[in-house]
Amino acid sequence: MNNEEMHWTFDDQPADRRDEGRDPASPTGPVAQPAPSRPDRVKSVLREVAETVIPAIVIAVLIHVFLAQATRVYGQSMEPNLHTDMRLVVEKLSYRLHTPQRGDIVVLRVRPEDELLIKRVIGLPGDEVAIHDGQVYVNGQPLEEPYLNQETRGNLASRIVPPLHVFVMGDNRGASNDSRSFGPVHIDNIVGKAWLSYWPPEAIGPVQ
Repeated sequence: MNNEEMHWTFDDQPADRRDEGRDPASPTGPVAQPAPSRPDRVKSVLREVAETVIPAIVIAVLIHVFLAQATRVYGQSMEPNLHTDMRLVVEKLSYRLHTPQRGDIVVLRVRPEDELLIKRVIGLPGDEVAIHDGQVYVNGQPLEEPYLNQETRGNLASRIVPPLHVFVMGDNRGASNDSRSFGPVHIDNIVGKAWLSYWPPEAIGPVQ
């Protein structure tokens, strides 16, 4: 037998032996990606804000301007039906489709710079409104007002509600600043119709 030295190579040699002599800088598996820089993280956050928060704000503003808004009742002028500190949803869409109806409870400003008031529509454009003998008369007929718990005291000489105006009164006739003092209100000064009470919990439901 030849004494010449024989060399054998085994494919299943240990990994540490197979990697001997290999350049350690040469990757042999997944390479970790560098962490994003601070400017990149800031840009990512700003992008998320632009894609989610800003559209949500725009939608909320559009709803507030065109569809509905929340308001709070102050004072006693609408008792016994609405009480101070009640929270209401005021819907704005109805009056873009039709004029207010008699009996509607509306939120309004007498003048654009004035604070909001909440009253009930009593007289419509062209109606003749008068008060005497503890009763409101519209077009010469006693007005049915099942929402009241008191008479309407005092007297008001007959007056015609002008075009594009409504005559409004509070349900608490003895403690209400309304059209008896400031006159009919232009329809453009009506913010919307009181639609739903959502606070306090025992008062949740439609406003009537």
